This record gives sequence, structure tokens and C-alpha cells, in this order.
Amino acid sequence: MSPNLILGAIITTPLILAVANQKGGVGKTTTAVNLAAALAIAGLPVLLIDMDPQGNASTGLGVSRSDRSGGTYMLLMDGESDSQAIRSTSVPNLSLITSDMDLAGAEVELVTMQRREFRLKNALASQAAFQAYRVIVLDCPPGLGLLTLNALVAATGVIVPLQCEFFALEGISSLMHTIEAVRRRFNARLRLSGILLTMSDRRNSLSGLVEQDARNHFGDWVFDVVIPRNIRVSEAPSHGLPVIVYDPKSQGAMAYNALAEEVVKKEKILIPQQVSAHE
Repeated sequence: MSPNLILGAIITTPLILAVANQKGGVGKTTTAVNLAAALAIAGLPVLLIDMDPQGNASTGLGVSRSDRSGGTYMLLMDGESDSQAIRSTSVPNLSLITSDMDLAGAEVELVTMQRREFRLKNALASQAAFQAYRVIVLDCPPGLGLLTLNALVAATGVIVPLQCEFFALEGISSLMHTIEAVRRRFNARLRLSGILLTMSDRRNSLSGLVEQDARNHFGDWVFDVVIPRNIRVSEAPSHGLPVIVYDPKSQGAMAYNALAEEVVKKEKILIPQQVSAHE
């Protein structure tokens, strides 16, 4: 791990967090949706951008597949963000840019474009609408293709969900090398925000062993909070809601609220009450 990936740097608005792991099924979208929702409920203006052609983050916030025009694809291809692209959600302070069907072809179309790695970064920097958000969360697709690369080039920090199962640590070193390569070549401010252990089952000794291995190997890079396996977390997307709204008292909801608190502390984010006290 490079010492240049600095934890806890003070970030100016907006903080852009990419939730990334090249492996699928590790809780990326669940983490992106619930972290964004928890920060929004805390009073921060938050924008969630669905970078995954599967569109699960859009589904998880109640947007039907027939109502996703003018989303992330348009943002990447044309740098546009009209009134249809940024939409409100049922969660106060949380806005969304959806993944639409055209995003599946973006990887191919981006290949021939100049400065293809900077499409998202330039779009976010060029429009005043994005500066109104204190946090922008990017839900990345599995893999390390051009969509994920665009997210890493635009981001200030990366959160890596790591499933508490066998082979979970495989591939993490590849992702770390990718983060470091992006930092050196494209985005000097990029750093690892933390590794999040997900889908932990305390009844299963394997989960404990994976957690121990992760903490031994990565140390302080691993978030203190561990996201448990929880049926309410699995149910919530079918209702178009984050679990912290669907069942705020569930173990999954409480874990994601704890994650939000840890992110606020680690990233030194000023919540609205703190902003008032400092201004």
C-alpha cells in the first residue's frame, strides 16, 4: 500500500466518493445507496450518480426502468445535466442521476473519445448545479473498465466494499494498484477512504476469520463498522427505498448509519449545524 494514499485529508465541497470493487455481489450498490441516504438524512445535500449499466441503485431508489432518460449516459457523452437528469428522491436532501439503458454501450463509445478518462470529472466541474452538493456518491459497476475509471478520475476518495466470504481478499491488491495508478497518472487527489466489510454473519466463523485477515492486512484502512447480513437490507430495494428508510431500526440500517458517522468523522465533513457554528 502506498503511503501517498492519505487517510482523513480535509476535503472541500463537494466530496466525491466512488464505491468500487471489480468483483460483483459484494454490496457496492447497497453501500452507495444507504451511505448516500444516511448522509442526506443527516442534513447534507447529497447526489448519487448511478454508474452501473445494471441500474440497481436507480431501482433501489424507486425509479422505474421506463423513467430513466437523460441520465448518466448523457452526462458522460455530452457533459449535459438538464432538469431531467438530476432528480429528487423520496429521501430528503438526496438527489439522483439514473443509469439508463444506453449506458451499457458507453464503454465502447468512450474508447474513441479524446481524454476519455476525464469525461465525468469535466462534466461535474463544468456545471454549477453540482457545486450545490456537499457529497457526491458514485456507484461503480463491477470491473475496472472505462466507467469505473471515469469514477476514479473524478473522485476524491474510494470506498471498497469487501464481502466477508472465502476468496474475498483476492483481487483487492489489483484494485489498490489501479487506485494508485489513477492517482499517479490522472488524479493526484485520489485516495483510499476505507475498506468496508459487508455481509458478515457472526454465526459463521468464516466471517470472523475474513474480518481478522482484513484488519491484519490493511489495518486502519478498514472501517470500524461491519455491515451484517440482514434480511431487511435485501428487502428494501424491492420497495424502492434504502434500508435506513425502509426499516430504520434494523441491524442493517443501524450499521449504515454508523458507517455514515464514521465517514463524516474520517473525511472531516461539516454537517449543517457544524457549518453554522463555523461560519
